[in-house]
Amino acid sequence: MIQKTKSEILAICSVLILVFLDQVTKFLAVVHLSPDAGGRDIILWEGVFRLQYLENRGAAFGVLQGKRIVFFMITVLILLGVIWIFHRIPMERRFIPMQIIAVFIFAGAVGNFIDRVRLGYVVDFFYFELINFPVFNVADIYVTCAAILFAVLFLFYYKEEDLNRILPSLKRKGKE
Repeated sequence: MIQKTKSEILAICSVLILVFLDQVTKFLAVVHLSPDAGGRDIILWEGVFRLQYLENRGAAFGVLQGKRIVFFMITVLILLGVIWIFHRIPMERRFIPMQIIAVFIFAGAVGNFIDRVRLGYVVDFFYFELINFPVFNVADIYVTCAAILFAVLFLFYYKEEDLNRILPSLKRKGKE
């Protein structure tokens, strides 16, 4: 029980730090890059990467533009799901990567949720011009890296028995 409490406190502190970093970078983007502040794009590598201010009222790749209530509901469901799964993760060294993934997904969701509630849109500012990748932010990096790490762990590290310990309902019927 003490181990679980320590893990939860560490997770909460980590989320707070990650959300703070996300919000600070977005604040700096607004102050230095937004048209209202007289900002301009900052070219970090000509033709490859720049800091470019964007108010994203949609989801990834700009889908669902202006659907705030949908984002609120989805975010709340994701946050509740991450909390539920975090509490199901065994307190063993082998599952530390899963705890880290949960923290990063939670922090990313909270970071963008704060923007949607406070501003009505998400502040994005990283732009890979070379491949014309959608403009994104630090919270998006958290979620994307966590999803990639999860996929790698799911494919190469965790076995079915490991995942069944977190979500027993994933057990295949007829397989004992």
